[in-house]
Amino acid sequence: MSFGSLSANAIRSINEGVALTGAMHNTGEGGLSQHHQHGGDLIWQIGTGYFGCRDEQGRFDLDRLVETAAANPVRAIEIKLSQGAKPGLGGVLPAAKVTPEIAAIRGIPVGHDCISPSRHGEFTDVDSMLDWIEKIADATGLPVGVKSAVGNMEIWEELANRMAEEDRGVDFITIDGGEGGTGAAPLTFSDSVSLPFREGFARVYGTFAARGITDDVVFIGSGKLGLPDNAVVAFALGADMVNVAREAMLAIGCIQAQKCHTDRCPVGVATQDPWLSRGIDPTLKSVRLASYLRTVRRDLVKVAEACGVWHPSLITADDIELLDGQGASVSLRERYSYQPGWGSSVPSSSRRSPS
Repeated sequence: MSFGSLSANAIRSINEGVALTGAMHNTGEGGLSQHHQHGGDLIWQIGTGYFGCRDEQGRFDLDRLVETAAANPVRAIEIKLSQGAKPGLGGVLPAAKVTPEIAAIRGIPVGHDCISPSRHGEFTDVDSMLDWIEKIADATGLPVGVKSAVGNMEIWEELANRMAEEDRGVDFITIDGGEGGTGAAPLTFSDSVSLPFREGFARVYGTFAARGITDDVVFIGSGKLGLPDNAVVAFALGADMVNVAREAMLAIGCIQAQKCHTDRCPVGVATQDPWLSRGIDPTLKSVRLASYLRTVRRDLVKVAEACGVWHPSLITADDIELLDGQGASVSLRERYSYQPGWGSSVPSSSRRSPS
């Protein structure tokens, strides 16, 4: 959820909210701004436009990235390959939203449409991507990972093979399901292109699990995981963390008016209009977001306790049963062909009896 797509007050509300709860704030691909500097730890997402770390010609600028990361509470860098709601497509921030402040943050001209290309210019395959990632990691000292929707599995198989055989690799992988939302996607893409989270995540996780390297990677789930029932399934499939987006926006006031692309969001979330964005008071909205995050965590822990484990990440694929609505059911492990031990590195002897 980039600054530019969202208003300054929306970004500030989210950042203050995660600071209250010890969560982390993913910047989206729009670069780092002063509105991200209200106490919350950051995951800096870098997309194809290299906003916030590009030169005047739009090419990646490593020195600027290092300088900006050092000046902000950046805890990790996420390279966005694609997103679930519009995989394989670029993006456009309409000229009406490109204010002088946003232009300075992104390194783009004022008053022109801001175009995010559909492909990265710094690498062309897995090999060159890993070289680039290692260069960023060496320069910043930060964990560097990738975010992607899932379709063709060749990239994941090659990445897993190289990580199993070489010293290069990614520190984390964020899998974004096709359920992910954005106001900037054609309906065909948001409805039908890229795999749903469970299917996509299970395929990627299984690719790494088959090579015995899942403990070398932090897996992050994304795509309608902001409610406990879906988040529990993500943890059981092997996710170590989950992202939430639409639930965070709803917590700070989004009413899903579907006017994100018009700059006329009536509640001030997805607009750069100063008059409209005044509708968000960060002092109040940050507390609402924090309340939502605390509630989700509480519910996840309660479900974990009911399953006899201390933490939701210890829930396994054997603890989840999927119903087809007609009375038949299948275990999560059977549905996604998980082998014993996949999805959890903790032996069954560590499980406790629920109180």
